[in-house]
Amino acid sequence: MNESELLPRKKCQELFLAVEHAARRASISDIEISLASTADSLTRFANNEIHQNVSERATTLSVRVIVNGRTARASTNRLHRDGIQATVDEAIALARASEPGDLLPLYEDPTICDSHHYSEAAGSCTPAQRAAGVADAIHIVEAAGQVAAGIYSTAQNVEALLNSRGLFRYYFDTLTQFSITAMAGDSSGWAKATSPHYEEIEPVGLAERAVRKATRSRDPQEVAPGRYTVILEPAAVLDLVGQIFMDFSGTAIADQRSFLNDRLGEKLFGSNITIYDDVAFPLQTGPRFDGEGVPRRALKLVKEGVPRQVAYSRAAARRAEAEATGHGFPLPNELGEAPLNIVIAGGSSSLDEMIASTPNGVLVTRLWYIREVEPFEKVMTGMTRDGTFLICDGEIAGGLRNFRFNQSVVEMLRNVEALTASERASGEEAFDMIAPGMKVNDFNFTEVTRF
Repeated sequence: MNESELLPRKKCQELFLAVEHAARRASISDIEISLASTADSLTRFANNEIHQNVSERATTLSVRVIVNGRTARASTNRLHRDGIQATVDEAIALARASEPGDLLPLYEDPTICDSHHYSEAAGSCTPAQRAAGVADAIHIVEAAGQVAAGIYSTAQNVEALLNSRGLFRYYFDTLTQFSITAMAGDSSGWAKATSPHYEEIEPVGLAERAVRKATRSRDPQEVAPGRYTVILEPAAVLDLVGQIFMDFSGTAIADQRSFLNDRLGEKLFGSNITIYDDVAFPLQTGPRFDGEGVPRRALKLVKEGVPRQVAYSRAAARRAEAEATGHGFPLPNELGEAPLNIVIAGGSSSLDEMIASTPNGVLVTRLWYIREVEPFEKVMTGMTRDGTFLICDGEIAGGLRNFRFNQSVVEMLRNVEALTASERASGEEAFDMIAPGMKVNDFNFTEVTRF
């Protein structure tokens, strides 16, 4: 399969020609368009019944022009001639009104950089199929005397990028998501999974996991806040460690807003921490090109605790006398670039082995409401939720009232005692990440929450 029926390559080329024709009327020759087309279907459930089923299909055209060293962008979903002409005119007007900058020419590369992660089953999934999966999951939760809420969604996505230097990039995928929370009075349990492959999502298995967590955390006890040995499941690792990667950016370093300023090459984390950015990693997804069409390169962000590489857009690479890595955001933007396909190398421990080796500690399923408190040590605050457990003498002793934490991620990654194998993790963040579970010493809980 080399193209999607949702937005075929031929349609992309036709839209580019229409934009090019509209721009030439204003004597503008440097143009770039990006196209995003989605077909999303969502089944939502609560109180053990489906209460919403919606589908949406949309295509957005974004036009960027360069006019005398100035650039600007305008977008539309009106793909007829008048809509395209109005969008081109708006982009030109915005460019002429903007300040001139030290712009690079449009990226020029004739090589093919197309890719896809597509599941026919996800692309053709019907509301009845999703409803059947939800019904099976609700049956598991009801049988345990609990109440279920969550979502089951399937989506098709296409991204394309074309410019007047002959560039044409094309990517399409599917994504299936299932998330469920099981509620049991004074406790709750949660599970979530995502995959480009519909057949890899198992609503019954996820429901069983959520039920087990809700059951084991009933009648939660309250223990004093403080520093504990904490076992973070992969979703919680994503939620917390995922906060630091915007700093692995040449632009952020040049702007003096990265915690890596004057720290590249310094050992910041434990020797067991190695982190990559690799769009080609088997469990990762996403286009193999960035917002300007530059092919994404694999990066070793951290090697054995030492930050080694950061992402560079074309502009950031020129300023730093480095090579662009294919991680730039669409121009114009203020952020520059960031790694988006994070892979944290795992270890050889299992979750059960981590628990068994912990005399006194806390097991955390997920985190939420995370905010940055201090940027240089990446101190974050947030709360645990949906499955927080006390560990005593190597066993789960029962549920705990949830905690608020105030924790430096830099310090946390110095205190990792053990790692599970890595897996595709989904959490509070909008993106997924390949992450292990972590056993962390001296994790700082500051107070017990009301929830």
